Amino acid sequence: MDRALKLEDVKTEGSKATIPLPKPLVTVLKAHRKRQLEERFEAGNKWRESGLVFTTKLGGPIEPRNVNRSFTALCDAAGVRRVLRHSSISVTTGTYVEVIEAVQRDAIDTMSVFFDEQDDSDGAGVG
Repeated sequence: MDRALKLEDVKTEGSKATIPLPKPLVTVLKAHRKRQLEERFEAGNKWRESGLVFTTKLGGPIEPRNVNRSFTALCDAAGVRRVLRHSSISVTTGTYVEVIEAVQRDAIDTMSVFFDEQDDSDGAGVG
């Protein structure tokens, strides 16, 4: 069985997305790109052009198990729990539902700045 990593198209066109990036992340990605170009120069003719943003030092795709190991080590070092790879889907969905609800509450609270607090003493308020 061929166990080589393969890049394939997304399953549906709806899976493709363009997302806005915050300026601090753009700065980080530009620094990463600079380091990657330096790695490419050092690798010389051993470099494998893959078109990927995150690669090995020779330009190839990163083995997913290595990403998982690095992620685990970073979480452990930071003292944060990992939310992925739960023993059951109900644990995962329960965790994310709480996070999504908190984000929604924060977004709604933030939107209050768009509304003027008006005195409803004239009886013209909604209700």
